[in-house]
Amino acid sequence: MSNGILAIKLYELEKSYGQMQSRLRLCQEAEPDKLQRELQELKDEYEEKNYLLEQNAENSRSPAVAALSKKQVEFFKNAENIMKEDIPKFLRSETSDDTETDAEAYALYAEYAIDFAVQSMRYALIAAMKAIDAQNELDKEREDLK
Repeated sequence: MSNGILAIKLYELEKSYGQMQSRLRLCQEAEPDKLQRELQELKDEYEEKNYLLEQNAENSRSPAVAALSKKQVEFFKNAENIMKEDIPKFLRSETSDDTETDAEAYALYAEYAIDFAVQSMRYALIAAMKAIDAQNELDKEREDLK
């Protein structure tokens, strides 16, 4: 069943989390030019994954996978627009300059993005547990037929 796949996906998640932690630690201590290079590399990686997600939404043979991919693409586009356009507008005041407002907006957005990632992990765990439960039910039914 998919238990093996779930273990692999969990390993991928754990590996990605470790890489994120390391990258963030290094970037906090990095020189500005190194930070800019790392940021560009991460943006390129992000765009590549978004492109693959869009392709999955358009070309998947499974309507469920296509629908999920499409919603993910929409979510990320909406979230990016909020970060780039809405948050800075909400934070602008006559006493702060644009640089200060942008820094505050990015910090607020980063906090939200982390909270969203944690909630996404919870939802992924629920989905995985439902898959395991469904497989257990199927195994039980097959055993009862013997």
